[in-house]
Amino acid sequence: MPLQDHFHPPLRGPRQWHAFHHAWATTLAYDLNERLPQGYYAEPNVMFGIEIDVAALREEGQPSAPTGWIPGAPALSVPLTTFTDVVEITVTSNMGGLVLVGAIELISPSNKHGPAERDAFVSKCAGYLQQGAGLLLIDVVTERPGNLHNDLLARLRAGAAPLQADLYTTAYRPVQRNQQTVVDIWQESLALGRLLPTMPLWLQREICIPIDLEATYASTCRNLRITTNGA
Repeated sequence: MPLQDHFHPPLRGPRQWHAFHHAWATTLAYDLNERLPQGYYAEPNVMFGIEIDVAALREEGQPSAPTGWIPGAPALSVPLTTFTDVVEITVTSNMGGLVLVGAIELISPSNKHGPAERDAFVSKCAGYLQQGAGLLLIDVVTERPGNLHNDLLARLRAGAAPLQADLYTTAYRPVQRNQQTVVDIWQESLALGRLLPTMPLWLQREICIPIDLEATYASTCRNLRITTNGA
């Protein structure tokens, strides 16, 4: 099924993009678990929005802990950019202890909202690579421009030419080569009305799992009864 615009009418409105992202992440995790080697497993991790401060819901003077002890006022409060949206599939190895070996990130509009949100997302991705985990990014967000892959390249100081695309998918493989750690990168531009490619997901350098984005996308659309005319 060709890639559709889940962020504008006619599909946006009767259908919600976050429901599709949630379902696609689950489908990707199911597909991975059918093909991962023994000792590895994939799990979807999806969170939208931010939790309300529980303290704001308590009646004034009500203790905040079973002991009844309440700390004094904080010395200061500073802004913190949080991951308001997380749509990812993590791959973990339980051989010799639980180790994160790979991750797939479905980019959401909030990840591209502004400089602080973009920086927080890029920091998370860079952290995965620094742990030696393989990474796959998928950006089908049409309501906000910007390329987080290019931001990640800048963070890695890669000096590579930017990818001229707002919709794209990119794969990263941290690997030791010639006594130096490098990141191999695969990148594909995406476009509405075109089929999605198959991308590699590297698991801690050595194992490569092909991720058939077209098959999982089409399966998710079928399961949610999304047709090519947006109905």
